[in-house]
Amino acid sequence: MLESLYRSGYPNLEVFVVDNASPSDRPGIIKERFPQVNFIQSDQNLGFAGGNNIAIKQAKGEYIYLLNNDTTVPDGHIQVLVSLMTHNADYNVVCPKIKLFDDPDILMFAGFTELSPVTFRNKSYGYGEVDKGQHDKSRESAYAHGAAVILRRSVIEKAGLMNENYFLYYEEIDWSTRIKKAGYKIWYTPDTYVLHKESVSTGRNSPLQSYYMNRNRVLYIMCNTSGLKKAIGFIYQMAVAMPKNMLVHGIRGQMKNMKAVMNAWGWCAKNSFRTDACQYSRL
Repeated sequence: MLESLYRSGYPNLEVFVVDNASPSDRPGIIKERFPQVNFIQSDQNLGFAGGNNIAIKQAKGEYIYLLNNDTTVPDGHIQVLVSLMTHNADYNVVCPKIKLFDDPDILMFAGFTELSPVTFRNKSYGYGEVDKGQHDKSRESAYAHGAAVILRRSVIEKAGLMNENYFLYYEEIDWSTRIKKAGYKIWYTPDTYVLHKESVSTGRNSPLQSYYMNRNRVLYIMCNTSGLKKAIGFIYQMAVAMPKNMLVHGIRGQMKNMKAVMNAWGWCAKNSFRTDACQYSRL
C-alpha cells in the first residue's frame, strides 16, 4: 500500500500509519522502510474507528483520505481525487471505484444502496461483476466505503469523528448517516480506483467478524432510528436475524462463530438502552 501510495506521485502528501497494538507483527519495519511516514503506535487495539480517529486528529491537510492497509492504488490516484474535490464544490465526500486485488477485473464497490428498513443490510453496486464500464458514471452513494474515502476537513469538523463504540463494522455507515444529516452528499467516482484484499485484516467469516457485524447492526439501529422503525429493526435483529445466524453456524459446525453471535445477542439485550454508546468525539 505505501509503495503504491508514494509511487502515485502526489507531491503534498502527509501519510499516517497507525499500528493498532499488533500482537505479533514487527510494525517498526514500516518506519525503517518509509522514514517519511508519520508512524503512530497505539498501546491498545482501538478498532477501525479508533485507529483512524488517532490519525485524523493529527493530520493537517485540507483533505483527509482514509485508506485501508490491504489496498494498492494506481499512479496518479491522489491527483485525481484532489482534482475532483477542488473543481466540484458538491464533492465533499468521495469514494473511488474498488476492485478485487486478486482479480482486478472484478468489482467490489461502485456506490452503496440504502439500508433496508427491516434487515438493515444493504448492497454494493457492481459487487462481483466483471468491470466492463457499466459503472463508469459518478453517482451519489448512500454511504461511504471505509476502505477508501476522501473527505474535506470541514466535513469532519461539522459531523464529528467516527463513533469508536462500533470498533469494527458499521462505523462508516453510522458516520455517513451523520455526515448526510449535516447536509453533505457522498459520491462514488469511477475516475480512479483501488485494489482491495477483502477482509484480510479480520478474516473471512471469522468469529470476530460474526460478533461485530451482528452486534453493530443493532447499535446502528439504536443510534440512528426512532419510533416504529427502531422497534421493527430491533425486534427483527434479536428475534429473527441473530437466531437464524446462530442456527446456520451451528449446522455448519462453526461453533466459535455461533458463540460469537450469541455473545452479540447478549450484548444487545444488555445494552439496548445505553445512550452513551452513541456518543462520538469532535475534531
